[in-house]
Amino acid sequence: MLHCNMNLTPQLQLCLEDLVADLQNARRQDDLGRMALLAYCDVRRWARMAGESGIADHSEAIFIESPHVDREAFLSEVDGLVDELVQVRQRAAANG
Repeated sequence: MLHCNMNLTPQLQLCLEDLVADLQNARRQDDLGRMALLAYCDVRRWARMAGESGIADHSEAIFIESPHVDREAFLSEVDGLVDELVQVRQRAAANG
């Protein structure tokens, strides 16, 4: 995955915090529809604004490349996306 070398603006950092929290909350509540909406629309939009093209591409691939075999496969993909976002958050905190 490509990593952006620029520092995130405070606004992008706040959006990232909200996005991670929303995804984790939807995951805890087992709200597949909310997870799908966040993962496809909000993550892609945030990633593009933040210059994180690898995350934007991953978000799109989850929904475009092929159907998921089952529910667990979808949840695994969303968990991986959340992990990527958390890594960006940690990287931004270390650079901030």
